[in-house]
Amino acid sequence: MRKIKICGLSREEDIEAANRFRPDFIGFVFAESSRRVSRETAGHLRSLLLKSIPAVGVFVNEAPDCVVSLLEENIIDMAQLHGDEDEEEIRYIKKKCGKPVLRAVRVRSIEDIRKAGATAADYLLFDEGRGSGNSFDWKILKQYLSDKGEPPLKPYFLAGGISLENIASALEIPSFGIDLSGGAETDGKKDPEKMEALILAVHGNGIKS
Repeated sequence: MRKIKICGLSREEDIEAANRFRPDFIGFVFAESSRRVSRETAGHLRSLLLKSIPAVGVFVNEAPDCVVSLLEENIIDMAQLHGDEDEEEIRYIKKKCGKPVLRAVRVRSIEDIRKAGATAADYLLFDEGRGSGNSFDWKILKQYLSDKGEPPLKPYFLAGGISLENIASALEIPSFGIDLSGGAETDGKKDPEKMEALILAVHGNGIKS
């Protein structure tokens, strides 16, 4: 089954909706953003989240030891690196805590995808930019896949501007998972009805029990 990650949860009611509708992953944003949460808030929200739903921490050029500490304290279960972090930092984080790392990649050309294939990260996320809310040109990824580009890709999430309006098109592209944020919101806040509809669309056969 295709996975779904809903990123940018920041309120208790967001967690309540996640517990009800069961996305495969949720995300806490620790980078500069309207959705940013503090360590303390993330810890509190994580305590309310079902243990079966992994929490992903989103970072932009954060000090590796800060990322490691959040992983070691089990506030998050996976680190998503969305900045200029290099392979050495990825390997350091993985070695220190043994938890998975997701490398976000801005896609502007097939070469961006090809380079991403060599990462030490466990997962990839293809996006237009750092949380811009826009979609990249999905034809680039489709071309890479149709050409059976090398190296083969790690499991990857498709991200950027995905909403109820274009989720069907997003699901036509093979991927490990779909990453959502603004598309699950109304007026800048997570919308439970949109969360439910998007999770149903991705999981296909209904909400997981």
